[in-house]
Amino acid sequence: GEVELTPVAIAAGRKLAQRLFGPAEFSTRKLDYSNIPSVVFAHPEVGSIGLSEPQAIEKYGKDNIKVYKTGFTAMYYAMMEPEHKGPTNYKLIVTGPEERVVGLHIMGQGSAEMLQGFGVAVKMGATKEDFDSCVAIHPTSAEELVTLK
Repeated sequence: GEVELTPVAIAAGRKLAQRLFGPAEFSTRKLDYSNIPSVVFAHPEVGSIGLSEPQAIEKYGKDNIKVYKTGFTAMYYAMMEPEHKGPTNYKLIVTGPEERVVGLHIMGQGSAEMLQGFGVAVKMGATKEDFDSCVAIHPTSAEELVTLK
């Protein structure tokens, strides 16, 4: 009934093996199924971690979430004709006065690689301020996530 992805099955199997056959300190280890990043390897790539906007509204209430969005043309497409340029859109969903990130959704070239790193931040309970305090690497698509207004 959990996320049906190969890496999830591998991680769950490892945790089970550690519990069954590992040292005593592993006896209670279980896989945390919350905030598992997922990517659809389409053109463009689409990645997601955490809650969707409707899920966040259902869980926290519409007045208790804030959604940051951006759409732009990635540098990857700079020299291409307009009809060949792929879309790049990002959405960051936060909740509470501390603006804890509860959802991150990205579409565009390189989304899979970006999501792995940002997935760690979301899993650790990062806030919008944590994202904002990161100095952007320019010119990259990922910089959009740390400069969202």
